[in-house]
Amino acid sequence: MGTALSAKTIAVSTALALLPAAAFADTKIAAVFDLTGGLNIYGIQQNNALKLAVEDINAKGGVLGGPIDVVSYDAQSEQSKYIQYSNTAILKDRAKALFAGLTSSSREAIRPIIRKANIPYFYSALYEGGACDKQTFITGSSASQQLSVLIDWAVKKYGKKIYIMAPDYNFGTISAHWIKEYAKKAGAEVVGEDFLALTVTDYAPTIQKIQAAKPDFVVALPVGANQTGFLEQFAAAGLKNSIGLVSTNYGSGNQQVVVSTEAGKGLIASQGYFQPVENPANAAFVKLWQAKYGNDTPIVSEAVDVWNAVHLWAAAVNKAGSADTKPVIAALESGLTFDAPNGSVKLEPGSHHLRQNIYIAEGDDKHSFKIVETFPDAAPTYENEKCDLVAHPSLAQQFTPEGQ
Repeated sequence: MGTALSAKTIAVSTALALLPAAAFADTKIAAVFDLTGGLNIYGIQQNNALKLAVEDINAKGGVLGGPIDVVSYDAQSEQSKYIQYSNTAILKDRAKALFAGLTSSSREAIRPIIRKANIPYFYSALYEGGACDKQTFITGSSASQQLSVLIDWAVKKYGKKIYIMAPDYNFGTISAHWIKEYAKKAGAEVVGEDFLALTVTDYAPTIQKIQAAKPDFVVALPVGANQTGFLEQFAAAGLKNSIGLVSTNYGSGNQQVVVSTEAGKGLIASQGYFQPVENPANAAFVKLWQAKYGNDTPIVSEAVDVWNAVHLWAAAVNKAGSADTKPVIAALESGLTFDAPNGSVKLEPGSHHLRQNIYIAEGDDKHSFKIVETFPDAAPTYENEKCDLVAHPSLAQQFTPEGQ
């Protein structure tokens, strides 16, 4: 395997060594993810995906003829650390792009910093939608992509009465609005809702409200470790036999691995990626991932969102012929496409969101998923409607539905 490959590697290494160190100074990127704390179930994989993407790109020649350099920080699942390290990455490290954040609150804390610094910022997680900013690029799926297909699918399968259980911040409250909107379109109704603090661990009061409302299905959107607690208590109350349970974020932190079979089997999730997705790009990605990180832990959607983000940034830099902000953003707004693990994706020029496949998957009895249905090439319709950052580059706003 190896003589030709070794010779090529030596040649590339020699060529890189002959270039001055300053030649690669403009290709440094920064990562700020939750490597410790309650959100590390997402952050570790986000960071692993970024490192793997950089290794993949560098092995293929890097950007502008040289390697990408990375500086990484641990936000420790604390909002203040996102602000601190984003500033450090900009002022001290002089990063040319920032990849950071999981929660919507972290994204909203970072966006003003990035606007002032004027470098590309990639937010790679599913979210409630509506964020528009010239410097911000979102590779996770938005509510207008996930919930539009999930609610219609669930109404057809379970019935027309819906209960919402969500966290009490913008991800939960804005998602709830969209659930109501898509319920109306499907001829359904929301018969109850409960918004809870992230610190809540006892869901008995919520379960009692669900029992009283008698919905056909519940849309459950708790975040992080709290999600497993709700699912276990929901199953223990015997509700799974009579009430459907669907989510846009179940499995995004590998909750399906730690919940009991009783709690996870049959639960429906809608996301932009699940590891069982079948296509050549995903097969190659999974092989690369498992060779580096092993196969003990399934790959989450946020990891693929980060992988896609790094590759899109690299493609934009190479297309622009520079890592400077203005030409890179112009390249990012040129309609870039990428053959991604979750299927072909396209970066929409106006909204800075990805057009991508959306999958509906069902939890099985092996702590995994099976793909139930694929919705190809789902557009971020709300964001495309509200954001035209090409025509209005000064626009910096998170649009929210009427009434929010």
